This record gives sequence, structure tokens and C-alpha cells, in this order.
Amino acid sequence: MRLFVGLGNPGAKYAANRHNIGFMALDRIAADHGFAPWRAKFSGEITEGSLRGTKTLLLKPMTFMNLSGQSVGETMRFYKLSPADVVVFHDELDLAPGKLKVKQGGGHAGHNGLRSIHQHIGPDYGRVRLGIGHPGHKDKVAPYVLSDFAKAEQDWLDDLMRGISDGIADLAAKDAARFQNAVALRTNPPRNAGPATPDRDGSSVSDTKPDTKPDTKPGPKSDPNTEPEPEPDTRSAIQKLADRFR
Repeated sequence: MRLFVGLGNPGAKYAANRHNIGFMALDRIAADHGFAPWRAKFSGEITEGSLRGTKTLLLKPMTFMNLSGQSVGETMRFYKLSPADVVVFHDELDLAPGKLKVKQGGGHAGHNGLRSIHQHIGPDYGRVRLGIGHPGHKDKVAPYVLSDFAKAEQDWLDDLMRGISDGIADLAAKDAARFQNAVALRTNPPRNAGPATPDRDGSSVSDTKPDTKPDTKPGPKSDPNTEPEPEPDTRSAIQKLADRFR
């Protein structure tokens, strides 16, 4: 079993905040992969589903960001999970907008949600760091993360969410490299390629099409209104004279 945790703050006031990108990722996964309806439990909202045969829980703590660990700890104890079974999706100031990195273990880097999780389950869980960029000065961080994504950011945000959904079954199978590749195909598609689409086994492939254009090299053109050239007369002079008197 896998437990994917999205970090954010509860309530409509915060729904579109940069700090809530973890909630957004889980909402997209649940919607795209047919998870059960969300229900209130473990001081949060939880849903269950299957990702290519792996039973998976999605959890959104409803305790506000700085108490997120309480909800994660309750859920882990109930399902008898270890930190190795847990992956947390959270906003990351130190990554450019739209970038994503997977990390196993490590520090919390001052993130209040991760700090709380550390206190309840330790540091050995996985993280999906979702880049939102940095406002440029530490004094601007709080208002920045608690403000909504700008309209101009919606395109990369949607590509990122699509990529996460494309590759999430690979992450459930603990294949972080394949998951990150699926995201990259959405956020940085190959040149001359169409949008990334999932293949039959759930991974993403670039939607490219073979070149089916007809050969357009110039060739001799015929004019339908022009009479054909007459064939050359190969008769001898005697034959020509004889034919005139027939």
C-alpha cells in the first residue's frame, strides 16, 4: 500500500494559493484515476484507489499546514505503514515554477508542513517537490505562498498537474525515474512533438505522427487545353507521292 499526502490549507480562501499545490496534485490524481469520493477521517480528507494494481491512499490534512504531521501520523498508524510507504507532495520555493523533483528523506528546509511531519514520523519519507519559484526576498515569502497563482501561470500549472497524473502509477510502483520522465514529457515535450499522452501501460509517450504528406517535388506539367504533338512522318518520298493519288 502507498500513502500519498498533499500539503495545503483547508477552505475556499486558500484553495488556489501556491501553498496548496500539494492539494491540487492529489485532486487531479483522484479525478483522473477514478478514486472513491473524499471522506473526512484522520483529521483530514482521504480517498482510496488502485494505480496499476497498487492500492493507494490519498490524504489531504485538514489541520492547517503547520499541523500536517498529526493527520499523517494517524493515518500511518491505522494502516500500519512505514515512512518508506509515504510520499508528500508540497510546494518548493527553491525550484523554478513548473519544475519537479523527487527526493527520499532529508531535512525540511524550513517548510512548516514538512517540519510537522518530521515531528510525527521522522525524516525518512519520500517527497515530490513542486516548484513555485521564489519571490526574491525572505520577507516576501509568506504573502507569496499564500497568494493565488497568477493567470499567466495557469498553463505551466496545468501541464505539471497533467504530468503528475500521467506518471503517478509509476510513482506508486516506486519507479521515481519513470514518474519524472512522464512529467517532463508534459512540461518539456520534445520539439516537433504533440502533447504527451499516456500509453497502454499508463506511462507517457509523445504524440507524434508519421509524415504522411505526398511527395511535392515539381515534375513536368501537362496542359489539358493543349493539343498533343504530331508524330514525325517517317514515309519515303515515293510512299508520300503514292499516298496522294489513293
